[in-house]
Amino acid sequence: MPHIMEMLGTARVTVADGKVVDVGKPRIRWCPLFDKIHGIKEITEDAIRANMEFRIAELGMFTKARNLEVDVFVNFGASEVMMTGLRTGLIDTTVTACDGAGTVITDNPGLVQGMGAQISGLVETEPIPETIAGIGERGGVVVDPHRAGIDPAAGVRRAAELGHTQIAVTVIDPGVAHEIRGIESELGVSVIVIAAHITALSRAEVTDLLDLVDIVTGCASKHVRDLVKPLAQVGTAIPLFALTQKGKELLIERAKEIETPVLINTMPLPVLPEQKQPV
Repeated sequence: MPHIMEMLGTARVTVADGKVVDVGKPRIRWCPLFDKIHGIKEITEDAIRANMEFRIAELGMFTKARNLEVDVFVNFGASEVMMTGLRTGLIDTTVTACDGAGTVITDNPGLVQGMGAQISGLVETEPIPETIAGIGERGGVVVDPHRAGIDPAAGVRRAAELGHTQIAVTVIDPGVAHEIRGIESELGVSVIVIAAHITALSRAEVTDLLDLVDIVTGCASKHVRDLVKPLAQVGTAIPLFALTQKGKELLIERAKEIETPVLINTMPLPVLPEQKQPV
């Protein structure tokens, strides 16, 4: 089974044996984040292929040489926010996905950042024993090591079984978020649900999602920008929006760790300068 990840405008990219074997068409032409970091002025199939090859070469993504100790990629990303949450005790574990392992539970701040720093929408992956071993050595629990399945709800249930009560989890659709809220109620745990990789969701799906999550990334979704009513926002190009008090506390805690100056102000949200939005 190959590895499949959606990235750079939700283009579906297939990797096998450490090589990019197929690149789908992107949904957007320009992303301010990848322009700023990688100088990508137009998202083309060639640019997507080159970026995936960069991730394979630099991070060992989808290979047995996977680097699980990756530094901060953006100040306010999902993995960075969870890393800070673990450091400060706002959460006691995380449930995320990693190439070569699938769903992973960890309370190691460095590991959640290392796995998530430059990962996009992981669709499917196959087990890579070296990656799974590396995760285990760093205190991570791979939920399905035989298939490397991606199942955030199963991850939350397993995390609760392991004794965790303050759990952060990443999801990409409202159906999974709804299932997790049911598990939260059933087991009496507290779950911060962070929605990412949501560019391709319909307006109806985004409407449902916003009722279920604590934090949502703006990605390139016009529906999120139109519908979101955040309690807090970080960033203006690819923003993170906090929709609940728990989400707001997590974003503000992250802001404390940012070494560069931070503006904190009150104003109607969202704030979305037109020239900074993906197209």
